Amino acid sequence: MHSDPEFSDSSDAQSASNGFAGSSTTGSTGADPGGAPFDSSTASDGQESATTPKAFNYWSASRTATYGFLAALPLFVLYESLILFVNEQGTAQIRVGADLWVKQLMAVFGGTGLFALGIPVLLIGIWVFVRERKRRPPIRMNWFGWLIGESTIYAIGVALLVSTVVGLIFAFQPAVVPAMAHVSVAGLVPAVAQATDALSTPMMLVLSIGAGLYEELVFRVVLVGGLFWMLNKGMSRSWMAYTVAAVIGALLFSAVHYVGALGDPFTMASFTFRFLFGLALNVIFLTRGFGVAAWTHAIYDILVVSQILG
Repeated sequence: MHSDPEFSDSSDAQSASNGFAGSSTTGSTGADPGGAPFDSSTASDGQESATTPKAFNYWSASRTATYGFLAALPLFVLYESLILFVNEQGTAQIRVGADLWVKQLMAVFGGTGLFALGIPVLLIGIWVFVRERKRRPPIRMNWFGWLIGESTIYAIGVALLVSTVVGLIFAFQPAVVPAMAHVSVAGLVPAVAQATDALSTPMMLVLSIGAGLYEELVFRVVLVGGLFWMLNKGMSRSWMAYTVAAVIGALLFSAVHYVGALGDPFTMASFTFRFLFGLALNVIFLTRGFGVAAWTHAIYDILVVSQILG
């Protein structure tokens, strides 16, 4: 992946949740504490230099919380509507594990049904609106197309790179490292004991969409973003906090796919593949934001399930 100007010693802890917390740049243009890029200029009347907002381009706008939120909405609507359809004939509801965790957390606070779905989305939308009220990026529909195109490139490129690396690492083992869609699913009914191999293709495609949304929300925004925020307070270098947070997040991301009745059988090759892929998603999240990371994850899973990659 490419280097990012945020990996500098002056990075603010707030930039950990970029894409769900805006973008920041450093160097000659600088950045405000909230991440809005600006140019330093001198006032025409000879007074002290003032800062004027720098115009957003695709790369800076797509990393903001606004684009992260708006780009995630289609994934949310598609998954939450289609999962009801593919589960219609089933005896148990099958959902992405991270989705189940989020809904269980909401249930602790009394959130069920439409409340559990709508209220968090509304609250996040309000938070994004308030947070970026002074530096709101322009909303351009073609930029969302670019975001999906960029995510598709990452999904294919990272998959090929990680598969090659894992293949070289385990080249002398008899088992071949397969391409895999790392969709972690869990039944909403505890008695469910259905293997993921028995799930239908439509079910797996819908779960792929949900994995892109909910796993990125849990593992990238909450886990990696939260870890960076905490670690950055005690480390002298922001890049060290980024690195530790990314590695821990990738380890947990890989490990969770082997937990529960629907977890995959553990192999070192598949664990390594998922760890490296999770690490790449962490880098994408930290450098390109939540929207790109979520779409990259979802598109990769869809390409594998549909056997376009495989």
